[in-house]
Amino acid sequence: MSLSLGDRREAIALSRRGFMITVGAAGAVFALTSPAQAADTYAPTIWYVIDKAGIVTVHVIRAEMGQHVGTAIARIVADELEADWSKVKIDHVDSDPKWGLMMTGASWSVWQSYPLYSQAAAAGRIALVGAGAKLLGVSEDKCVARKGAVIAGRRSISYGEIVARGELAGQWSAEDLAKMPIKKAADRRLIGKPAPARDVPGKTDGTAVYGIDAKVPDMLYGRPVLPPTRYGSQVVTIDETAARQVPGYVNAIALQDPSGTVPGWVMVYAESFAAADKAAKRLKVTWKGAAASRKVSEADLQDRARDLIADRRAGSLVVDDPGVDAAFRSARSTHEATYSTATALHMQLEPVNALAFEKDGVFEIHTGNQWQSLVLPWLAKALERKEETIVMRTYLLGGGFGRRLNGDYAVAAALASKALKGRPVKMVMTRADDTRFDSPRSPSVQTVRMAFGEGGRVTAMDHAACAGWPTQAMASFFMPKGDNGVAYDPFAISGADHWYNVGAQRVRAISNDLANRTFRPGWLRSVGPGWTNWAVESFMDEAAEKAGVDPLAFRLRMLDAAGRNAGSAPNSVGGARRQAAVLQRVATKAGWGKPLPANTGLGLATTFGQERTMPTWVACAARVKVDPATGAGRVEKLTLVADAGTIVSPDGALAQMEGAALWVLSLALFEGSEFVNGQVKDTNLDTYTPLRMADVPALEIEFVRSNEAPVGLGEPATTVVGPAIGNAIYRAVGARVRHLPIRPAAVKAAMQA
Repeated sequence: MSLSLGDRREAIALSRRGFMITVGAAGAVFALTSPAQAADTYAPTIWYVIDKAGIVTVHVIRAEMGQHVGTAIARIVADELEADWSKVKIDHVDSDPKWGLMMTGASWSVWQSYPLYSQAAAAGRIALVGAGAKLLGVSEDKCVARKGAVIAGRRSISYGEIVARGELAGQWSAEDLAKMPIKKAADRRLIGKPAPARDVPGKTDGTAVYGIDAKVPDMLYGRPVLPPTRYGSQVVTIDETAARQVPGYVNAIALQDPSGTVPGWVMVYAESFAAADKAAKRLKVTWKGAAASRKVSEADLQDRARDLIADRRAGSLVVDDPGVDAAFRSARSTHEATYSTATALHMQLEPVNALAFEKDGVFEIHTGNQWQSLVLPWLAKALERKEETIVMRTYLLGGGFGRRLNGDYAVAAALASKALKGRPVKMVMTRADDTRFDSPRSPSVQTVRMAFGEGGRVTAMDHAACAGWPTQAMASFFMPKGDNGVAYDPFAISGADHWYNVGAQRVRAISNDLANRTFRPGWLRSVGPGWTNWAVESFMDEAAEKAGVDPLAFRLRMLDAAGRNAGSAPNSVGGARRQAAVLQRVATKAGWGKPLPANTGLGLATTFGQERTMPTWVACAARVKVDPATGAGRVEKLTLVADAGTIVSPDGALAQMEGAALWVLSLALFEGSEFVNGQVKDTNLDTYTPLRMADVPALEIEFVRSNEAPVGLGEPATTVVGPAIGNAIYRAVGARVRHLPIRPAAVKAAMQA
């Protein structure tokens, strides 16, 4: 019993005498293959291998979920290696400790991969040129590498022939690789040039294989019956009487989970998913425990957040400049506003699923996942076995958006198989089950204050944000400590530590303990910046009005790149001046200051994407028309300008920006759920209504030409479109709405107020 990988990937076997990486106190050593091994393949690093036909297979540790990350990373290698792009293949690898951190999220993929893969490719190119020169009988300085060959005048030798001749050997340390001479921007031949994404054909002709497609012989199907609460529920009884009447039904078992990931889950087993689904609906399960969580509402979660914000001792001080309180005491005037966001769901197209079984002493988990390095320890604890005896097989993801960073579904499938002594079980959750136990974006509450001195000059800003913390719930080791020594979730507060010069600044991050007890907060595309920037950029317009200054001029005056906002190498060179540049550019493109029709407004917003350590400077102008009779707003056009440094794959970058812009437009006006009796109210797309095609506005997107370090593009647009829409609505009809999503009734009420 095994899964045929022929349709899933071309197997690439690397010899133990091939490239090895050992990380320890002394650093890493990168060793080239010996001449004996080179006759078959040449693996100058673990990141790619060249065979004697000249085929370059790039090993990609990032999940492919529609963002075309494999193409981008392969282009990095091919450009620096001087490979023939037509001979480059992509291998999305399974879990293995040698890969290091396997995580796809936070817009980190290209940013983290660029130096790693380009240095590795430079090392291979240098080795190939050296070996090629020797085989051609010329000195290295007479040779160049081009399109998969080493060329000396009119003579050349292909990479494949060099590999087959077996003349490759060498060794580099990590320090050597870090010093590898990388191409100058002017010498790049593939990076920044258009190319079709390699994953598109399979997705359009039906040959692409997703986790939900995985099959092995002798497998049963499983569908979980979920408890009434995420935490604390315990199975008391299972009544199978009605379920046994379903043809194909096998049995039902309460999962025993030492890891605490899926407490109270019952797995229904059957010969088909249809049978498992039908039997699950007939199964009668009783639970006990967690009575308090069964009563929690959205209002309870928001009220708890407001109470915590009111307690000035609560939370972590992420930014805590001296003089904040003094500035407010001596201010000529102040302004304060409170903003909130509703529970938001992932609703990815492919419901979560996993196939699990034990084979030859190894527990295999076949699934699409975004954070294998996080989930593997959970699996080890749940299965009560060593992590090195578990492997996660990689598949395409039918949408991730952060939902598959949480691999709870993989744990459920593994435990379901373990309960049957390792027999293959394919666990699939229905849309409703997936949504009920989604890891939603937590509802949030934020209070922002600003102090003004002479002439409307900003002297201080105080920002407190409270929400459920996904990193606290699932990856507490990722949490740094604030200035007061209290740990915080960086993914729940990034964005509040903005690049504006506001004098003395304080940012306080507060964990909503009630939210954390009620559900498992999740990372949803941009996570915290989806709410922090809603507050910051909405507030900037309010503060500009308070100061009597144009919103564009107000922002530009504070984006002066002074002090900590100056930026630094390698990722934030230029600092806030680059953010000012995209803001000015988007205002010009969108026609800021020009007259507009009645009830139509143009709103601005600008952010740095997600993280100060990896800023993607982005600005948006949203043109919105509001029907004053109903309060309904229609977005007519979104104009976006982004400075993401070097753009590796233009087509992929554009797709990322378009998708992110429409995603957050959907969150701003159409999506949003709420908790009722401890559960999300909306469990399917009949009541949870994302953006429809008819509501898609005109999009105009521009990238700043830059040779700076490439940074992320998966999420920056999600941080800027929402507040631009809110600001546009205010400029259209004078309605300031401070809650997302923006409902027509709220706009109309604000107009009347």
